[in-house]
Amino acid sequence: MAKHLQKLELNWIGKGADKEPKLEPRILIEDTSKSFGNPKTENMLIHGDNLLALKALEQQFSGKIKCIAVDPPYNTGSAFEHYDDGIEHSLWLSLMNDRVKMFHKLLSNDGSIWIAIDDNEAHYLKVLLDEIFGRQNFIGNVIWEKADSPRMDAKLFSTRHDHILVYAKNIQNIKFNRLENPEEKLSHYNKVDENGRRYYLKPLRAMGGQGDSREARPSLYYPLIAPDGTEVYPKKQDGSDGAWRWNMIKVEAEKSRIEWLKTKGGWSANTRLYLDNSTGRPPETIWFNSEVGSNRTSKAEIKNLQLGEKSFDTPKPEKLLKRIIHISTNEGDWVLDSFLGSGTTSAVAHKMKRKWIGVELGEHAITHCLPRLVKVVLGKDKGGVTEEANWKGGGGFKFYNLAPSLIQKDKYGNDIINPTYNPNMLAAAMAKQEGFRYQPHESTYWKQGNSTEKDYIFTTTQFITVEMLDRLAEEMQPNESLLVCCKGFAAACKSRHSNITIKKIPQMLFGRCEFGKDDYSLNIVNLPHDENDNTGTDEDEINIEETTGKKSKTKSKKDKDEKSQSSLF
Repeated sequence: MAKHLQKLELNWIGKGADKEPKLEPRILIEDTSKSFGNPKTENMLIHGDNLLALKALEQQFSGKIKCIAVDPPYNTGSAFEHYDDGIEHSLWLSLMNDRVKMFHKLLSNDGSIWIAIDDNEAHYLKVLLDEIFGRQNFIGNVIWEKADSPRMDAKLFSTRHDHILVYAKNIQNIKFNRLENPEEKLSHYNKVDENGRRYYLKPLRAMGGQGDSREARPSLYYPLIAPDGTEVYPKKQDGSDGAWRWNMIKVEAEKSRIEWLKTKGGWSANTRLYLDNSTGRPPETIWFNSEVGSNRTSKAEIKNLQLGEKSFDTPKPEKLLKRIIHISTNEGDWVLDSFLGSGTTSAVAHKMKRKWIGVELGEHAITHCLPRLVKVVLGKDKGGVTEEANWKGGGGFKFYNLAPSLIQKDKYGNDIINPTYNPNMLAAAMAKQEGFRYQPHESTYWKQGNSTEKDYIFTTTQFITVEMLDRLAEEMQPNESLLVCCKGFAAACKSRHSNITIKKIPQMLFGRCEFGKDDYSLNIVNLPHDENDNTGTDEDEINIEETTGKKSKTKSKKDKDEKSQSSLF
């Protein structure tokens, strides 16, 4: 009898494959009235449920995202509409479990994920990430000093930090960029050579560890000739025999870097370490607010943007995101944040010339993210890391909404194709449902998408007759195959042509996913509520024209259904 191998995992109420949502792969519809800047841009601002949005991105972006940087709800007890200790923690873990699995699919093999979290759930999230990403792919736990002063009203501890858990898709493939040396480090290069190059001296004798003694490294115990002809051996401070850090071959090759100093104890051999040869310093696991900003910094940044609403409870400063993006990506790489909040991640990624995808469910996708990113494109956002990144403006982004559910109930309770779907939307949705790439052919109407070079899909609302199917077969090449999705077809069509498969919608879609569900947020609340704050009411209207010169307005909630929608993603 085979022995059952157990694995270490975290369990909670509601966990299990049978409890995971069966997500509908929605299409994304561009709202051209809100897209801004270069029309050829690949950057995406998505307004909609973040889990459904991640599913919508899966087909095109699996294995392509270099950095995922997210700041999910921290689950501090007030995050849910109804609070119960065990249930509430389980709901939060389920929320994160579903999304982390999608993150893992989207992340590239050389990519990394950075999740900001506080002590309330950090340790549970660590175990969850170990299970999904693999414990071997844990890179580190960054401690961010989020507060710049103590809270004097704290009963026990005044909390000064948050965690940023960092994981790789495959740690063997990770290559992080090093950080520039700060000014205080530069002052360490306190000498200048005859060519004006800055350097500092490091003793040539090996120090510390097992390799600093003659016994451990006998081949590195030999004499060097001092300027006065004296033979100098590597000696430890206690007078015992030591070892040089370089062998004799390297000493000869690098003799121009050896500098002798006369001390009370005799001659000391040192090596010059030049500033222009420095590759910077590796990232450390403690990030002080003096280097990357604090919550106070980020609240001031949002206030200075004048976006018209009360600032967020847990904003992140631009310098913090700049460090994450610098370490984990290079120009042109994809950066994703599906808890976009006020838009900081996308704003910083844009300034750093990365491609980005931002997802936000709340209305602040329109009231915060949209005007903020418009300012970035125009070069009118002067705060944050703009000066450090030498950002002058440019680029653009496309604004998308999630399409409504493809299948809905009619007034009699029957499942029907959503009548808001026009033929192009239906064709795109069916292509995504069947795993095809929606890419209509320039001249052949039935080639609406393909899964391979010769495998096509055709969706139509017409009733397919034998004659229609025969005409399709005549137009096809012998090595081509076709999937036809339609509302109905003649019985004789079913197996008439071996290279044509015909299916009826919506019946072909039953049981695949949850249709009609638009919100997987579990009533998480990200924004604080201020009853005295009138922004975001029905009378509110954010005018982009003052910022952009473009006669376009971001409408309030009452105008939501009147917005212009056009090209399909």
